[in-house]
Amino acid sequence: MRLTTKGRYAVTAMLDLALHYDDGPITLSDISQRQGISLSYLEQLFSKLRKQGLVDSTRGPGGGYRLSRDASQIAVADVITAVDEKVETTRCGGLSNCQDDQQCLTHELWTELSHQIHEFLMGISLGALVERKGVQEVAARQEKVTMQYEPPKAESA
Repeated sequence: MRLTTKGRYAVTAMLDLALHYDDGPITLSDISQRQGISLSYLEQLFSKLRKQGLVDSTRGPGGGYRLSRDASQIAVADVITAVDEKVETTRCGGLSNCQDDQQCLTHELWTELSHQIHEFLMGISLGALVERKGVQEVAARQEKVTMQYEPPKAESA
């Protein structure tokens, strides 16, 4: 089984949005800085996430992205699927042509595993991840590191 960088980064970025939901629209550059994901890659991912209705965007100053619905209503599997990813464990990609254009001996086993993984990821929402103590600890650490590198904002008179 292999989940590519695209799927991992999409889930990471969406979890970042969920963690910062109360902060209003979040810029991709903020996510990029906190998560160490290139801005251009995030732009590609968020284009797909927006088209699939998982995020809303706001243009202009103070703009950015927000989850389109409550984090508890967005399954990890939805995020992975939105960026055209599949968690597939068969060698043939589910086409049943694994061995000499025929189904191999273990095809059904790997198909069942793919199904179990999909069901597992459908059962975990971004909201459930936000509630995890380990996730909250990592987010707090990332926030602290980000604050160290941000220049102070100019105060308005």
